[in-house]
Amino acid sequence: MGEYKKNKTDVKGSRNIVYPAQLDTQYFGNLRVHCTSENFMPIEGATVQVSSTATPGTVLGEFQTNNLGFTDEIILPAPAMEYSYEPGSTAQPYSDYTLTINAENFVPVTVSNIEVLPEVTAVQDASLRVQSELSEPELYVIPPHTLYGDYPPKIAEAEIKPTTETGEIVLQQVVIPEFVVVHDGPPTDTAAKNYYIRFRDYIKNVASSEIYATWPDPTIYANVLAILSFTLNRVYTEWYRNKGYNFTITSSTAFDHKWINGRNIFDNIGLIVDEIFVNYLSRPNVKQPILTQYCDGYKVECPNWMTQWGSKDLGEQGLSAIEILRHFYGDTMFINSATQVAGVPVSWPGSNLTLGSSGPNVRMIQEQLNKIAEAYTAIPKVAVNSQFDQQTQEAVKKFQEVFGMPASGIVDLPTWYKISAIYVAVSRIAEIG
Repeated sequence: MGEYKKNKTDVKGSRNIVYPAQLDTQYFGNLRVHCTSENFMPIEGATVQVSSTATPGTVLGEFQTNNLGFTDEIILPAPAMEYSYEPGSTAQPYSDYTLTINAENFVPVTVSNIEVLPEVTAVQDASLRVQSELSEPELYVIPPHTLYGDYPPKIAEAEIKPTTETGEIVLQQVVIPEFVVVHDGPPTDTAAKNYYIRFRDYIKNVASSEIYATWPDPTIYANVLAILSFTLNRVYTEWYRNKGYNFTITSSTAFDHKWINGRNIFDNIGLIVDEIFVNYLSRPNVKQPILTQYCDGYKVECPNWMTQWGSKDLGEQGLSAIEILRHFYGDTMFINSATQVAGVPVSWPGSNLTLGSSGPNVRMIQEQLNKIAEAYTAIPKVAVNSQFDQQTQEAVKKFQEVFGMPASGIVDLPTWYKISAIYVAVSRIAEIG
């Protein structure tokens, strides 16, 4: 592909573009890397090298993480947008890149086949282990996206599970779990590993693996809702544990959804998951979340299920998420919400905290922000006075900026749970299990 250049300044005014000199493209995507220790403390000064997966020995650019553990956004060439909009396209709709991450006193990490799509931002989180004498460098090789690669289709199941069988373990109410245990293979593969994954991180990973982040927002919302509802059905019915397994869900597309260990997500998908992760799909007089199955609709047909490519077309036509879902699953489908979220100090109180708010919830948010500010020092500490004053508003805005959220200064549902999650992570009070 010819000689490589870096630090071009004619795209978005950025010096962080890296690209092959001979590549003729009008499309670019962004990549941001976040390096933390295993207890989610930011790692400053980590070196991130970017290379094309096709030529891994050629470094396209080298970047450093700041005091929050983030690199600047790196602009990278990506294929034409239409490739991710045409199911029959033989061209790969994303570019493959390899990251090599080094930080003093930490085990080096290499992630191969990071996916960069046009006009969206890919986010690569890297949790680094402390170096020891026996430590080996970590390598993650990301397989193809499910819409581009070859994966087994979903084996059909009933969308509502029986709950009256003797010995059936079913939760009393729908609760958003803190973690799910993902079995990285088919259920009967005893050699496959189990991974404890935070629920929202699992949903972001699956959505980034199964749909394209370039698709219309209503399409992404519809697919995320389907993934949420399917996953919560597995949680609610204790589906695999009732069969004697020690996990919540698998990474096999024949049984569940594709989860890929170590893969990047996309920031727009992440924001949508943070916004609606307490939601799921229901039918009248059915307590459990619906097992909303789907297929791609191009390589595999699935009557009465949602098709991913079909949902893209409907999103382009201007249909809303619920209209897309009802088109496939019928008019009795509706969006429900769980009121309880596990693993956080307090679940969402039901109304926003904003300038002028007061009370114990404000005080708790102030305390949590101050704890987070010890690790993420760009966030200013605030007086803990139970008053949502200007100082608190500015701290909330900075928190939102740091973690890639709309900087409104308002503690809405996504911000409430993001503050709670980061607080739990940096406080090291999260318990697995």
